[in-house]
Amino acid sequence: MECRRGVPEGSEQEVAALYWEAFGRKLGPALNPPDTGRAFIAAHVNHDRGVTALVDGRVVGVAGYQLGGRALTGGDVQDVLSTYGFLRGLPRLAVLALFERTPRAGELVMDGIAVDTRHRGGGIGGLLLGQVAAIAAENGCRRVRLDVIDTNPRARALYERHGFVARHTERTPYLRRLMGFGAVTTMYRPVTEADRAGGGTR
Repeated sequence: MECRRGVPEGSEQEVAALYWEAFGRKLGPALNPPDTGRAFIAAHVNHDRGVTALVDGRVVGVAGYQLGGRALTGGDVQDVLSTYGFLRGLPRLAVLALFERTPRAGELVMDGIAVDTRHRGGGIGGLLLGQVAAIAAENGCRRVRLDVIDTNPRARALYERHGFVARHTERTPYLRRLMGFGAVTTMYRPVTEADRAGGGTR
């Protein structure tokens, strides 16, 4: 298994499939049908805003992050309207706006982490988190921030094992029927000296 910074050219479909598998329930109201949603993600990947894990040259894990105003998954208003049309695109833009998170000074925001179901439990998630922490350190960030939904306890447990601490939970019962979750917890992890030395999380 190889852990690599960036998304390799030609692996956009693999990354989109992993993202959809992990976040399709949440992204669906904005990007459905699934085939169109996966194609939209693949077409708007920012290759330098992700960390990937590869097995035999195939991407089996990806972690995205925001830095310098850009995230792993791109696409602007015009892209959404071009793909879905004006009338169907406008409400989708409103849903996508719910996912917007602006980093504060000294903060790197993670967009999400997704690992192929066949490779979970093998430490890939921890390796990806370590690389993201090292990137945060190299860019002068003091902490890494992420959000985790209440229906994903496995992800929250992973984050807690690697130094993230829950700081705030926002109840979102109005999103349960639309997106399948009813609360979002914001978690933080400080950037450490080990990160600055390139060690990342252990």
